[in-house]
Amino acid sequence: MTLSTSDRARLQAFLENTRENTESYLGYPVSKDFEFDDLVEFLRYPLNNLGDPFSDSTWRVDSRGFERDVITFFAEMLRAPENDWWGYVTNGGTEGNLYGLYLARELLPKGIVYYSQDTHYSVAKNLHFLGMRHIMIRSQKNGEIDYDDLRETLRARRDIPPIIFANIGTTMTEARDDLKKINNILDEMAFSQRYIHSDAALCGGMAPFMDPRPAFDFADGADSISISGHKFFGSPIPCGIVLARKCNVDRIARSISYIGNLDTTITGSRNGFTPLVLWHTIKSLGVEGLAARVQHSLDTASYAETQMRHAGISAWRNANAITVVFPQVAESVKQKWQLATANGESHVICMPNVTRAQIDELIEDMLATASE
Repeated sequence: MTLSTSDRARLQAFLENTRENTESYLGYPVSKDFEFDDLVEFLRYPLNNLGDPFSDSTWRVDSRGFERDVITFFAEMLRAPENDWWGYVTNGGTEGNLYGLYLARELLPKGIVYYSQDTHYSVAKNLHFLGMRHIMIRSQKNGEIDYDDLRETLRARRDIPPIIFANIGTTMTEARDDLKKINNILDEMAFSQRYIHSDAALCGGMAPFMDPRPAFDFADGADSISISGHKFFGSPIPCGIVLARKCNVDRIARSISYIGNLDTTITGSRNGFTPLVLWHTIKSLGVEGLAARVQHSLDTASYAETQMRHAGISAWRNANAITVVFPQVAESVKQKWQLATANGESHVICMPNVTRAQIDELIEDMLATASE
């Protein structure tokens, strides 16, 4: 297989453009400080983790063993119930959310999904795919769900099982819904049947290392949790993790004879390379390295908020958030730093690779274009 000279030139130009664009983004939650030279040789093989990661298959060109290690690590980190958890490595947070909602639908087919107005846009799409009834709940100013509105909305539908879609880090402000408060409301309403899914795309990898620890995982009442792998952890390929209570997953599993495995995931064929990426990160950093990674991001976010305020910029962030929010910037600044902007606000997300020098330069650009 040989490319023509013009095709090689096109690839080279794309590579240079990619390097340049990767240096300057601050507005999206994607880590870029990774190095996977140890894994390059595996790109020569068609790694495919088809089927259930905890069941053997007649197909053996897979990384199932590494995937199980990854899921086991996250099960412990997210305080999953002993001997009652299951999960797999997904293509990203949206698939994980789809899986959690799918489980909820199968368990509570008459249920209604409640989610806040700050929920990620993909959730409405997932609900449409699944044909699930749903009601949007107001958000507070910081992006967190309005618990009073949730309580009153539930009160009017006490005969219908609730399915709560909780945000553990909203897109624009990194607000986190509190599962303890939500469960208290459900207890108050005497709901015996309920399901709670945590969309912890960004914060799921950070929250276990925070003090105080946000109420978001299985010990706090979650029935399933979705986390993105390419955000806090970092990956050249989008990926994620979904975890759920095994007793619920067992109710939807079915055997597929020709692969000699169970059909328990959303997709049939699944990426066999990304479990190696996540495994490599977990093994090379360890718990202490991940905790230090979280603290670095928090320190950078604190620095960004403080410096912006000193410069006269109305910056703010939620407690223990690495997302700093400020008034919408000029178009030139938005384009240079690839800043996500919505409803008159922009933000910077202080991922582990973000430096104070970048923050300083961003502030200089904001001040220089303040009149635009």
